[in-house]
Amino acid sequence: MSAVMNAEAPLAAPALTWLALTPAGALQAFAQRQPDEAARALQALLGSRATPTQADWLAAWPNAEALLAQALSEGWVECLPRRIEGPDARLDDFVQHVIASLSGERRALLASETGFCLGHAGMSQDEAEVLSAAAADYSDFALRQARRGWSGAQRYVSFHGDAEMLLPAVSFVPLWVQGVGYWLILGGEPLLNNPSLVELLWGIQEAGSRFVLGRR
Repeated sequence: MSAVMNAEAPLAAPALTWLALTPAGALQAFAQRQPDEAARALQALLGSRATPTQADWLAAWPNAEALLAQALSEGWVECLPRRIEGPDARLDDFVQHVIASLSGERRALLASETGFCLGHAGMSQDEAEVLSAAAADYSDFALRQARRGWSGAQRYVSFHGDAEMLLPAVSFVPLWVQGVGYWLILGGEPLLNNPSLVELLWGIQEAGSRFVLGRR
């Protein structure tokens, strides 16, 4: 038998796999004022200009193997055959375009926890400012209830304009990025199972202290 026949075939290099948050994973990761280690590990998937490889993420979070198995099972994370680049625009330039697709009526706004309107779509400036102020008041209400022992007010809330309560008129979605609170306010049916939610949170996280608001 020839030497060529005897030679073992070289082992193929393992294929690289990149990890990305799904919309459900983004809601899971950014839902807490003080994220636990699991939430911080999930947030790290949006912590750079591109999605990390599975190997790089596990190297940075060596205790996250069990979390990865759970995240894949729950649909919080998906495996990709190539890397995905993060948003390549100033947040205040693209935020109104991103948030519109998260509302069934394409009426949406992003507000700070303190009630400042950061961007809106499908509504007037006056309505956006009124809803932003309402979100700030609701933040105070939620904190008071948490101090009394009920944390349910700190999650998602919808307001209905009809007795059937089939579809909300407005929904408030709290988000926490790098210790800063935001309200995503959506008119009509919330469409949160949308990659635009991941893009929005990625843009906020990337912007960080560089978030400079343009004139509106």
